Amino acid sequence: MAINPNSLTGLARALIQHNLLSEADALTIQEQANQNSKQFIQQLVQSRKLNAHQIAEFAARTFCLPIIDLSTFNIDYLPKNILDQKIIATRRCIPLFKRGNITFVATSDPTNLDALDEIKFKLGTNIEPIVAEDDKLEKLINMEAEASGANFQKMAIDDINLQFENEESQQPQDDSNNVDIDDAPIVRYIHKVLLDAINAGASDIHFEPYEKFYRVRYRIDGILSEIGQPPLAIKEKIASRIKVISKLNIAEKRVPQDGRMKLVLSKTRAIDFRVSSLPTIHGEKIVMRILDPSSATLGIDALGYDPDQKEFLMQAIKRPYGMVLVTGPTGSGKTVSLYTCLNILNEPGINISTAEDPAEINLAGINQVNVNDAAGLTFAAALKSFLRQDPDVIMVGEIRDLETADIAIKAAQTGHMVFSTLHTNDAPTTLTRLMNMGVAPFNIASSVILISAQRLARKLCPQCKKPANIPVEALLSAGFEREELDGSWTPYQHVGCDHCKGSGYKGRVGIYQVMPISEEIQRIIMTNGNALDIAAQAKKEGILDLRQSGLRKVKQGLTSLEEVESVTNE
Repeated sequence: MAINPNSLTGLARALIQHNLLSEADALTIQEQANQNSKQFIQQLVQSRKLNAHQIAEFAARTFCLPIIDLSTFNIDYLPKNILDQKIIATRRCIPLFKRGNITFVATSDPTNLDALDEIKFKLGTNIEPIVAEDDKLEKLINMEAEASGANFQKMAIDDINLQFENEESQQPQDDSNNVDIDDAPIVRYIHKVLLDAINAGASDIHFEPYEKFYRVRYRIDGILSEIGQPPLAIKEKIASRIKVISKLNIAEKRVPQDGRMKLVLSKTRAIDFRVSSLPTIHGEKIVMRILDPSSATLGIDALGYDPDQKEFLMQAIKRPYGMVLVTGPTGSGKTVSLYTCLNILNEPGINISTAEDPAEINLAGINQVNVNDAAGLTFAAALKSFLRQDPDVIMVGEIRDLETADIAIKAAQTGHMVFSTLHTNDAPTTLTRLMNMGVAPFNIASSVILISAQRLARKLCPQCKKPANIPVEALLSAGFEREELDGSWTPYQHVGCDHCKGSGYKGRVGIYQVMPISEEIQRIIMTNGNALDIAAQAKKEGILDLRQSGLRKVKQGLTSLEEVESVTNE
């Protein structure tokens, strides 16, 4: 059904009058808004004809109204319970503060007089509109709804019913805190947070109590973002519920605790969570690491290795003995890389054992051991036991001390393939790190066969990325060679759209420095050479460092130069 031009909002007509929007586009957007049960301004922002900031500046200038940046507005200052949450959500207007008989109301569309009149009638005061960017207004409205508890009654009747493995056996160890852990809205809220995190591709969920508010954040593609502020009063119930399903002691709130839980999504898919509680001055902070076993079965091609890097790695892991080390900071994807290698080797004729702190990904066919320092089960103790278990492949979660390093190296020298990790900046410094631990240069040279240093960079959203106009000087400064700037490729930059939730990035890709230990590098190790000597030799052999590997991803259009410079800061 065609839209009558007279039915357009005042804002739409003003945009047409100032040649910022054609009448045809305005009519199309209004029709889409009607079909999607949205307001015109929401659909306009989604169409990307204009962004929220441009619209807000235009509205404030055209209608002579003040403008506010709601990203800096403290939610604690909002007047409480003066207007029904349903009106705030449907009208997309929120009272900010009151002075005398005037209530100042944030709105993204000051021409929506019906909404302002309704709020004026409900409050019984005069109304002064203040223009706000639509996306920031929506975020503030959602935060206010979470903080007021408006969503909990809805969740109490929502059909969210997830199953936790062995949940019936996980009874609280103490009822003295008088917390009703089966409170339906709390249970359903946690279920919803977990499901949303999995669907959003989050790696971690943070439940954080503070003096005046309680917030929940997801880490998506390495970046933390706030997704809600539940009422502060329920922080104890949320913590207790999570601790119960994670087999933690809900009566103990003075010391950190670590646990696990498994969320059964279907007969064929279950997600593991590693749970950590930390007592803070305002209550217990809970962090849940999402461990999806499917990430280890994606295959090596999905990790982002260049063809030559993949070939080096496959040759190394197929050897009958030796040590392969994966290095990088926390959260750089070392565990997924190691498990991908183990999954390739996981065959009926191979005996694989791992010692981890704790085991993050469960794989059938691999014997996994969680180290427990308090009980005396250290990495070194686990390794000694493995050697009496007829292993073919051993994986040590991390080499932290000389004893573990010595046993791992001896295992690699006596016919076993050993995988492990270290926290170093790049591949060459890994070798000097082992020397600094006290490992003899001869043992390093005779056991380590390959080192892979890695980082994770955010991938550009394929839906909205656009060519970037980067000066030649900046490209040269970043590390490109002049002959590479031949015009045969185009760098891209992030923009932001609904697909990537405005960030401009969707997913992550690995950046690697895969360095086989050649005879010449072995000679440098044996003569106590330093990391600079090793790096220079690796460069002679054509091994790309992390920055050069990242620049390849820029040339391929996978990520931005800005992101590569951020994660490979040298």
